[in-house]
Amino acid sequence: MTDLPHGRDLTALEGELRAAVRGDVGFGALDRALVTMDASNYRRVPYGVVAPVDADDVAAVLEVCRRQGVPVVPRGGGTSIAGQATGTGVVLDFTRHMNRLLALDPGARTAVVQPGLVLDRLQEAAAPHGLRFGPDPSTHSRCTLGGMIGNNSCGSHSVAWGTTADSVRELDVGTARGERLRLGRDWAGAPDGLRALVEGDLARLRTGFPELPRRISGYALDALLPERGADVARSFCGSEGTLGVLTEAVVRLVEAPRARALAVLGYADESAAAEAAAGLLPLSPLTVEGMAADLVPSAAALPRGGAWLFVETGGESAAEARARAEAIVRAADVLDALVVTDAAGQRALWRIREDASGTATRMPDGSEAWPGWEDCAVPPARLGAYLRDFRALLAAHGLRGTPYGHFGDGCIHVRIDFDLLTEGGVARFRRFSEELAELVVAHGGSLSGEHGDGQARAELLPRMYGAETVRLFERVKGVWDPDDLLNPGMLVRPAPLDTGLRFSVLPREPVDVAFGYPADGGDFSAAVRRCVGVAKCRTTSVSGSAVMCPSFRATGAEEHSTRGRARLLHEMLAGEVVTDGWRSAEVRDALDLCLSCKGCRSDCPVGVDMATYKAEFLHHHYAGRRRPAAHYAMGWLPVWLRAVARTRTAWLVNALSRLRPLAWVAKRLGGIAPEREIPRVASRTFSRWWEQRRAHRPSGDGQPAQRPSAGGDLVVLWPDTFTEHLSPSVGQAAVRVLEAAGLRVALPPTVRLEKPPVGDGRTVALDPLSLLRGRGRVCCGLTYVSTGQLDRARAVLRRTLDLMEPVLETDAPVVVLEPSCAAALRADVPELLHDDPRAARLAAKVLTFAETLERHAPGWTPPRLDRPVAGQTHCHQHAVLGDAADRRLRRAARLSGELSGGCCGLAGDFGFEKGHYEVSAACAEEQLLPSVRNAPDGAVVLADGFSCRTQLEHLAGVRGRHLAEVLSAALEEVGGDGEPAVRDEPGDGG
Repeated sequence: MTDLPHGRDLTALEGELRAAVRGDVGFGALDRALVTMDASNYRRVPYGVVAPVDADDVAAVLEVCRRQGVPVVPRGGGTSIAGQATGTGVVLDFTRHMNRLLALDPGARTAVVQPGLVLDRLQEAAAPHGLRFGPDPSTHSRCTLGGMIGNNSCGSHSVAWGTTADSVRELDVGTARGERLRLGRDWAGAPDGLRALVEGDLARLRTGFPELPRRISGYALDALLPERGADVARSFCGSEGTLGVLTEAVVRLVEAPRARALAVLGYADESAAAEAAAGLLPLSPLTVEGMAADLVPSAAALPRGGAWLFVETGGESAAEARARAEAIVRAADVLDALVVTDAAGQRALWRIREDASGTATRMPDGSEAWPGWEDCAVPPARLGAYLRDFRALLAAHGLRGTPYGHFGDGCIHVRIDFDLLTEGGVARFRRFSEELAELVVAHGGSLSGEHGDGQARAELLPRMYGAETVRLFERVKGVWDPDDLLNPGMLVRPAPLDTGLRFSVLPREPVDVAFGYPADGGDFSAAVRRCVGVAKCRTTSVSGSAVMCPSFRATGAEEHSTRGRARLLHEMLAGEVVTDGWRSAEVRDALDLCLSCKGCRSDCPVGVDMATYKAEFLHHHYAGRRRPAAHYAMGWLPVWLRAVARTRTAWLVNALSRLRPLAWVAKRLGGIAPEREIPRVASRTFSRWWEQRRAHRPSGDGQPAQRPSAGGDLVVLWPDTFTEHLSPSVGQAAVRVLEAAGLRVALPPTVRLEKPPVGDGRTVALDPLSLLRGRGRVCCGLTYVSTGQLDRARAVLRRTLDLMEPVLETDAPVVVLEPSCAAALRADVPELLHDDPRAARLAAKVLTFAETLERHAPGWTPPRLDRPVAGQTHCHQHAVLGDAADRRLRRAARLSGELSGGCCGLAGDFGFEKGHYEVSAACAEEQLLPSVRNAPDGAVVLADGFSCRTQLEHLAGVRGRHLAEVLSAALEEVGGDGEPAVRDEPGDGG
């Protein structure tokens, strides 16, 4: 193992730490790989990770590491932008155990917190008392109080409530030399020598620190001035873990407004918005946030303009808050304005602003953009002029960036399209950084206005403060940490800003992969680079329709977050920490609990698609090797079910699966969780029902009869595996509804045709060889893709495209009832068969059931049900397809209420696989099952996905129904399908 400074190896260090602490000690490849990076451009490989359980553990770690001469790096949520949450040595992870709210005193308006407490948990506890913690960064759902104190974080409400330093009362801190200090005002807790050092240089402290609301750079030594209360706790804020290790904090809470309103002000461009921002401050707004059109996916919900200010106001009542917002609109010189008072509307607009930290990582053309100059701040009155000069500097270097941020405080966030992969690009990054530092200082600003200096800016601090003040910083560091063990290379004696870049270790040549990765130029490394560490996937609760990341919420482990898995894939490609490449057991185990829900594809601000990465990894990992039994049992499910259908043995399979001993053997051999029931196979497939139905209604010319109302558009109904063999009642219901809406329904061909017609799938082929090959069935390949059997998936999909060629020559849409299959056809198939243009043509034809009715039967009125609904939007529908048409169809049918978000937890084969049951059930318990339990009387339980319906049946004993089934039943009640119903055989519903 790697030698340490005293000639001891990592094994000995790990052993000493395990003996000294009660918390978790991890020195394996997995533990180290997960913390090599934060949300910055930098990467440093630690020796190991310790998750302490209390201050005694922290002291023990510091003692062991001091003896060994090993650096210690405190880490919160790992969302730091400047590199200060990465480091060599031992990383302290406070999020696992030291993450509690210890006390909350509403009368005193204070709270006692541990450093790993996530900000949103404090806000939730304070809200019932009408209180809140003032600072609220956009990462509020996953950033920790310790990290906020370390960086002196701010957030959108800083114009009203200041920075974290303004909200800190007292701090408990451990030093590298073993002291435990209680920091406060009047020199409370100051280490020996600090007061003498400061009082010997008071003139510098009074004149050498710019006066502006967002001065975060350097040490806040001016807080130690006697006229400012000699506040040691305040001066500690923003020290980035370089002075001491925080173990507990007493923080101040503020009174939350009873009501809020949001004024959205439209301006011609960002400079106009910036120049207007400072003039709004006398009106006491809660926020003055700015962003431009190039960060907004759609400006439909925003007032007219090319840039906007989001100005929030508060009041004792909704009327008062609105009146203040309207006063702001009157005072502002705007192109257009909008005042929003309802909470849901405000949340939707704020989400646009909060997602900018991820959205900004991609330029409008899809090229990459990076932090590094993420949060410079200037006096608010200078912001407009600064932005013009900043834009000019970008242009001079041939760079692009999209500024946004806290315009009321003069703080600008921006991601810039630096080339950090080549030597020339890195050199330009340095030159630009040096010139921008000079520009910020010329405008009287601070190099950092929120996220700290870290490695990104500390090298340039002499340009802001001068050499003498920086030397004073070094002496202060020496008083607190004489051995330079705490987060070395940050703030003082910094590492150069262009070294240790996380991209330098990735392969320079494209990796040979199966998927096309069209959004990343076919480069798997670029796809993995998408994860910049903003960690939206680490939220511990979701609201609305959000999905990402259910496995993290079930386990709380970083390796089960989208970010954690992306980090492991990054290290797999780097080959330094994870050394086994595609054969890595660490990556395999982390991906094992990925549900392939695709929630990250839509909910991640940078569009990480971990389901695709997982399929890619499994494809390589098991190449030429024996796979888990579940890959054969459930990955090849279409094959097994077709065999049952051909042999007409569904009755036998169902009977045998009900015999416990035989079912136990089958589940054991198939890698299926023993807690699961084997789903019942339908005694009559959907296609057989279709054929029998048409045979019973011939027309005069011998051709299959059309329905009386079937003069409308032709639609091709996709008989997916689940509908075909397990839930044919869904397909039957869909046919009835589509035909009642006046559409002509056909099924895909089952033999390869040289040319159209497109009919019912029974037309004889013109190719005689097809008769020898027999009839085939279309398949989306989902089960093969999700288990990483990509060669098999490609073969199946090419056969499917052969069958679908006549359909591709028509205008007929392809209606897919199972959301996971629709998502596979729309997203996975064109990315996997990126060399076959037919795949993209098929993807473009795919419509959901609701989309089909909306686009091809716009005049049809569904039956009126007048009932509430409960259930969950399918995760793949949320992530890939969208559910806007479904919502409109439900409203038209008078089905009231909203479906929950999240993931059902079954997720195709995931919840059936042995070892996944507990996580699967935990995912269901998060939103799906509570939504059903709390449903009003008479509610319709909607579940369009077979997995969702199965999970409801297994865990709650509730029968969920596809929307098509609900509408079909209503049509039958009123005779709306135009003919006597063709009743299902027993068991057709699966």
